[in-house]
Amino acid sequence: MRLKASRLNGNKGVKAQNGQSILVREFEPADEPEVQRIFYEGLMEMVQDTAFKGLKFHPESFLLYAAMTVICFVITMCWWVIGLLPAIVVCMRYFYSRRVIRGYLKQAMSRDMGDIEGYYMKSPGSCLWVAVMQGKVVGVVAAAGQSADVVELQRMCVDQRYRRSGVGVAMGKKVLEFAAAHRYSSVVLGTTAYTQAAHQLYQRLGFHCIGVTNGYVIPGARQSLLEQIFYRVRHHHYSLTVRNSKITSNGQR
Repeated sequence: MRLKASRLNGNKGVKAQNGQSILVREFEPADEPEVQRIFYEGLMEMVQDTAFKGLKFHPESFLLYAAMTVICFVITMCWWVIGLLPAIVVCMRYFYSRRVIRGYLKQAMSRDMGDIEGYYMKSPGSCLWVAVMQGKVVGVVAAAGQSADVVELQRMCVDQRYRRSGVGVAMGKKVLEFAAAHRYSSVVLGTTAYTQAAHQLYQRLGFHCIGVTNGYVIPGARQSLLEQIFYRVRHHHYSLTVRNSKITSNGQR
């Protein structure tokens, strides 16, 4: 039987890049409102990330929208369609990105993020931690056992006001320490983020991208025709072999 995570908590703080101390500790019931706030805000940031930044990574969408413009012009023979349609496309991408992500949020809140104690803290081989700076919860990360050998890094979010200060790295290391202590052989994660900083963080922790799924279907998506046209994401699959990680079971590098 795997060791209970609470015995391996190791409440040692680390220094942030601004000199403040970062404490990564296990979730407590009193943390729930802040954890859910950070999770909600982090997910909602993905709306613009997907609707606008993501467009340049999907040339097939550009071709589809261009074809739609040409067809509309041929049918209507109105030049103003060429100027109006791009604005409509952007609005539709925002609308469907928001709807899909809110659907995903609703599903998450009905499962693990609505029952953190039951899903993570009382489940062998799983745990959820919060990052604390100056007494404030500023980040959240979870580990969920997928099999006897694999654990998944989940729900990593950092309060926007405390990013680029080392919080994400500190939380990622906590998951790797947990994996080593519980004798998992690998840690995996998946992300649909287009923001380069997120990918740089995973790579800094030692993760390697092992595949990309284009046109990934997010849980909670309705997959209607319009949704498929105006919402499209890439899902990056990352993996890290624990025995090759610089993190050991006692948390030393």
